[in-house]
Amino acid sequence: MFDLDNIEDSEEELDSLEEVVMGLIINSGQARSLAYEALKVAKQGDFTKAWELMAKSRESLHEAHLVQTKLIEGDAGEGKTKVSLVLVHAQDHLMTSMLARELVTEIIELHEKIK
Repeated sequence: MFDLDNIEDSEEELDSLEEVVMGLIINSGQARSLAYEALKVAKQGDFTKAWELMAKSRESLHEAHLVQTKLIEGDAGEGKTKVSLVLVHAQDHLMTSMLARELVTEIIELHEKIK
């Protein structure tokens, strides 16, 4: 696991950071996929299943957000964490997943009202 308290520029530390970042990408992507699956199910009228999928999406997003929080805390605004393209990519995944969940929630609620 990536040691956020002792960040060094060693190859081993960078590999660990990449593992953490990949976890962020995977969890964010899972959250977004589950949200869009929930939307598809809601369009078919199965709102119980849609909200179950949204709950799973929230869990995946929560896991990703925990990783992000650890990265931010470990850096403490001091530039300790080496910023790489993959880290920026991971942050982009997280933010788009959060936005997707918010919008999908609104759309599912609208589908429920229409039904």
